[in-house]
Amino acid sequence: MAASLYFSHPACLEHDPRDGLYGHPEQPDRLRAIEGALAERDWLGWERREAPAASEGELALVHPREHVEAIGALCQSGGGPIDADTYAGERSYEAALHAAGGACAMTRALIGGESGVGFCAVRPPGHHAEPERAMGFCLFDNVAVAAALALAELGLERVLIVDWDVHHGNGTAEIFRRRDDVLFASIHQGGIFPGTGALGDSGSGPGEGHTINLPVPAGSEEDVWLSLLEHVVLPAAAGFEPQLMLISAGFDAHRDDPLADCRLEASSFAQMACHVRDAAIEWGAPVGAVLEGGYDLPALADSVVATMAALGGEGEAAPAAPEGIVTPRAASHVAHHWSLPI
Repeated sequence: MAASLYFSHPACLEHDPRDGLYGHPEQPDRLRAIEGALAERDWLGWERREAPAASEGELALVHPREHVEAIGALCQSGGGPIDADTYAGERSYEAALHAAGGACAMTRALIGGESGVGFCAVRPPGHHAEPERAMGFCLFDNVAVAAALALAELGLERVLIVDWDVHHGNGTAEIFRRRDDVLFASIHQGGIFPGTGALGDSGSGPGEGHTINLPVPAGSEEDVWLSLLEHVVLPAAAGFEPQLMLISAGFDAHRDDPLADCRLEASSFAQMACHVRDAAIEWGAPVGAVLEGGYDLPALADSVVATMAALGGEGEAAPAAPEGIVTPRAASHVAHHWSLPI
């Protein structure tokens, strides 16, 4: 098996919302900061691969043709704002194709047995993009396209998506809301953008019980996040028996991030990655992460390096955080759907 796999593409540097929205935090320097930090550590020994552009067929697994064509037409015309937070410029369509395509290429490589671990450092991010709506800095839902590909074309039956971005991944949640072949679990700060992800929202119809939303209050530190991951998300996932684990890897829960109010450190993300890595090994499932948010450049770079190092095998998962940190409502919510002994 090859070394851990890192995917990115130069086109991801060409998308710059600051061209139309002054001072926008989702900027090319995010990727430059990450890759500068990785270069200083010899890329952690990971194999670097170029992210291909997603095909029309891959995008169509999640997004109607009209949505994809509308983004392409906007960019071809010179670009412009989509909403108050989301901008597409002349080169943004190409960047978005490579962002989604990198997630797909990583998934193909993981399922094909080329490696057990992957990371996509791509932008624009994706987890806010709904099937027919770009929003929240996102044009296409990269991780959702990858998960849908695994299920539709690569022979898998169950995919777990863990979203630890500080903002709820409303797009991913909506895409898989009525499906029982994806378990979507989100830990996020409650009461901030996009205003979704309530604890009581557990999916709809056939997908009832396959969405786990765990909002945390402002100021939440590592013990809260780790406790929810260890005592709620991973036990539920064990019952689901995923064949692939995908992480919507946002790093804006870091204490230095300007867009939210949680208090994680780079080492906190490493700990979450260690627990996910160990669970993936136990279940015999590969694990791949796709970059989402994170807007303080030093914090983002440090957190990505720490996460990749942990996913690649460095460090050990700390003893479980105290179960008492898990709120009774959160525990009973998941236990109700998964018959867990919480």
